[in-house]
Amino acid sequence: MTEPLRIGNASGFYGDRFDAVREMLTGGPLDVLTGDYLAELTMLILGRSRLKDPARGYATTFLRQLEEGLGLAHERGVKIVANAGGLNPAGLADAVRELAGKAGVPVRVAHVEGDGLPVPDGYLTANAYLGGAGIAACLRAGADVVVTGRVTDAALVTGPAAAHFGWGPEDHDALAGAVVAGHVLECGTQATGGNYSFFRGHDVRRPGFPVAEIHADGTAVITKHDGTGGVVDVGTVTAQLLYETGGARYAGPDVTARLDTVRLSPDGPDRVRISGVRGEAPPPTLKAGLTRLGGWRNEVVFVLTGLGIEDKAQLVRDQIADAFARAGRQPDDVRWELSRTDRTDAATEETASALLRLVVRDQDPDAVGRALSGAAIELALGSYPGFHVTAPPGKGAPYGVFEARYVPAGDVEQVAVLPDGRREVQQPAARTQALAEAGQPALPPPLAAGPTRLAPLGLVAGARSGDKGGDANIGVWVRSDEAWRWLAHELTVERLRELLPETAGLPVVRHVLPNLRALNFTVHGLLGEGVAAQHRFDPQAKAVGEWLRSRRLSIPEQLLESADAPEVHA
Repeated sequence: MTEPLRIGNASGFYGDRFDAVREMLTGGPLDVLTGDYLAELTMLILGRSRLKDPARGYATTFLRQLEEGLGLAHERGVKIVANAGGLNPAGLADAVRELAGKAGVPVRVAHVEGDGLPVPDGYLTANAYLGGAGIAACLRAGADVVVTGRVTDAALVTGPAAAHFGWGPEDHDALAGAVVAGHVLECGTQATGGNYSFFRGHDVRRPGFPVAEIHADGTAVITKHDGTGGVVDVGTVTAQLLYETGGARYAGPDVTARLDTVRLSPDGPDRVRISGVRGEAPPPTLKAGLTRLGGWRNEVVFVLTGLGIEDKAQLVRDQIADAFARAGRQPDDVRWELSRTDRTDAATEETASALLRLVVRDQDPDAVGRALSGAAIELALGSYPGFHVTAPPGKGAPYGVFEARYVPAGDVEQVAVLPDGRREVQQPAARTQALAEAGQPALPPPLAAGPTRLAPLGLVAGARSGDKGGDANIGVWVRSDEAWRWLAHELTVERLRELLPETAGLPVVRHVLPNLRALNFTVHGLLGEGVAAQHRFDPQAKAVGEWLRSRRLSIPEQLLESADAPEVHA
């Protein structure tokens, strides 16, 4: 019987825990170590880096991690696969070879390219999301280190698994299982207790990074190295599965994975088995991400203390509007937000204060620079009592915009540049299937009527939220069949809008995933032009799920009584 392939992750984003590479290589057995360094915002950052130095455009942190990690991986026979190449995978591959030469580590380096698309006028970057075929080709050719540009996060797992087990492009179920495992791994410690709703039941001060044991049929076990912090259980894996996904069909360039077929089951301490995953042919198109500079942005936060908070806020708004009018223009986009952080009869000045945030955007840097700083600072001695700001506004800064588009898969040439320099073009999938919404599954029978109590949703449900461009995703799950019978009928789109008034007027789609006892909501447009534009104070919707959990609604008492004691504190 073929032994499982042990794939670990050491990075969930560009800036993740630096020593994770060493920890993963020394903490336990591994066959492959992956690192995910790219995100929508990262591509914009790398694009601006490349403007300053055309030889850059890749994640330099990865190179510094390899100064020690390259030798450790070679000693232990661990392959390294990372998308740290960003906009310049060939440049990063050369830098890794140079590093290996200086360190005297005999490693074979390969890279995958072809994701770069023609950049339209006015844009900074344009890249297609590639699958794992190029990675697999590099590993089959004997590569020890493979760096890529923009591939899907799951490709870092599907590529090594396909190479190891000999999967072909028609092995849809096996590939789908690897996609699901890859999605669980991609955000690092979010699978091992990080950012977890029920964190109070575990020691998650320093969670270890996750490991997936992939089997030949695509089933997997999610775990972590022995002795590392955090926890792996059905809840942590469910949370990560719901993160930044949508409906039952999770499409990618290798395969479309059916999330409605995923089954999770405990497999021992800190071990969760993923099984039953079915796959379908991938869609005929690839997602492409484009970034551009959207304009200029600035902000100022006024501190309002004590009595009359609303009146003080209105005075500032009126004064700023008057200052813009006297200047002859105001920024194209002016947004105010009053955060009532103040408390009545507060024991400290800070807890007696509220924050009034002004954000402005415009195509003209002067409109958000001198115009705002003059309008705000000139109020210092002539506005509300106790006037002060958290920091004076500066000159303003450019902000970015991410846009998703779709291109025919046949128009993108994925190339594996093998360790000996040969270039191997990867053919797109011969069989594709247009993406369509899966039918809505049957709901469970409703929970029998009984006494209820007004309480926060989070006493019985977990949540995790995130961003996809300008859209927010909110995954909500429960841990018992009884709670699922209630949640499936209670948390409708209409109820979500009641609980989260900021979603009013926006398109909201609900997806039902019974196997996971979960609902996944997509709120279109909540984040405006996306994270780089900082449309709202939580620009990646990271805490929208926790906001939802804090909202009160009528919950059956039988569910509240069965909730775990460490989790029932509001």
